[in-house]
Amino acid sequence: MSFCVVGAGFSGAIIARHLAERGHKVTVVDERPHIGGNCHTERDAETGVMVHKYGPHIFHTADQRAWDYVQRFGAFKPYVNRVKAISQGRVYTLPVNLLTINQFFGTTMGPKEARAFIEGKADKTITNPRSFEEQALSMIGPELYRAFFYGYTRKQWGLEPTELPASILKRLPLRFNYDDNYFNHPYQGMPEEGYTAIVQNILNVEGIDLRLGCSFESLEEKFQHVFYTGPIDRFFQFKLGRLGYRTLDFERFVDEGDHQGTAVINYCDENVPFTRISEHKHFAPWEQDKFSKTVCFREYSRLAGEKDVPYYPIRLVNEKQMLESYIGLARAEKGVSFLGRLGTYRYLDMDVTITEALAACDRIDAALQAKELDLPAFFVDPD
Repeated sequence: MSFCVVGAGFSGAIIARHLAERGHKVTVVDERPHIGGNCHTERDAETGVMVHKYGPHIFHTADQRAWDYVQRFGAFKPYVNRVKAISQGRVYTLPVNLLTINQFFGTTMGPKEARAFIEGKADKTITNPRSFEEQALSMIGPELYRAFFYGYTRKQWGLEPTELPASILKRLPLRFNYDDNYFNHPYQGMPEEGYTAIVQNILNVEGIDLRLGCSFESLEEKFQHVFYTGPIDRFFQFKLGRLGYRTLDFERFVDEGDHQGTAVINYCDENVPFTRISEHKHFAPWEQDKFSKTVCFREYSRLAGEKDVPYYPIRLVNEKQMLESYIGLARAEKGVSFLGRLGTYRYLDMDVTITEALAACDRIDAALQAKELDLPAFFVDPD
């Protein structure tokens, strides 16, 4: 059979390989000049450092299947994401943990004392948090919220935290020990040769016709099914309007040696226009001593325009209403399935993207074995 996969990121690459391994012809198109989507990595021409072109990506998962899958296509080195934050002229450790609490309040509390202390700060009148701000106040109280989340969130989303859903903050941990590992998943690491090499190895199978710098709209061939990982509103030519995204601008600078001593520092104060600085040699600590120079990126967040790279789905009331209409169009469309962050308009970590793509492969197998290519528009609920 003949299939088209739109997008050469993880979702598209996994689907394409799965179909090609089963003897089908797969055309993979991506209008960018490279594979890997927003996970694309490359060597910086001036410093030699491996750079995450679209911002830092750290692989972390609790899904054994996803972890085993990516390791088939490249070696992963141990890596723990330890984030620092600058607030009101002082450096702290994130996520908020026992060290952060003691540093901020000038105390030497143990876990039980700190838990009781923060519970005393938390607003107990908020029993069902509806906004980001209410969630923060009910978890950590006003002081830590203002120091670490209020200004950073306004810069990141361009909105008041009272306008953002509580679900955004629910992803962030609060710890009453000295664990500063940003993630709590059992499997964490960084690909030794970068993410692009992983995706390249996934796509390196007979039966895949990879076309870079090629848009789906420019294709004239007919396919028996399309797997679309691009923006769902673009597939329908934005006929109902454009879904909202935040995008990122990066300000690159080079320094001698080591610039900030860690991979990521968040800048929490509103009067600092950027959200964070990433120093990319620290994402590969096994090779950082090889480079005499270091490359860093200041990161600025803003509303995405028509020609910008979409990063974070906004998913507020207007976008969710528009999304529901696009979902209706998608379910009425025959011969196409929508996957991934853009295709389902959801904020997804890398590992979830991989997990969902592998689950989609299971559904595809079942359909092919039944000799009825009756595939759904969505393999997960995009709502």
